[in-house]
Amino acid sequence: MSNVAERVRRHREELRAAGLRPIQIWVPDARRPGFADECRRQSALLREDPHEAATLEWLDAAADRTGWR
Repeated sequence: MSNVAERVRRHREELRAAGLRPIQIWVPDARRPGFADECRRQSALLREDPHEAATLEWLDAAADRTGWR
């Protein structure tokens, strides 16, 4: 086993010993052609949505910005 593989194995063992487990998350590829256009399209659909406005207002009120600039 290479040095890198051994270090990775030990690191993962330490994380597991600390009570953590690995997960895999698939997310949209922001480098894909058309990604930005699709983001704009979906955002435009929510622009006048009253539920979206209420959610954003709630998030703003609930946010703890202590220590942020």
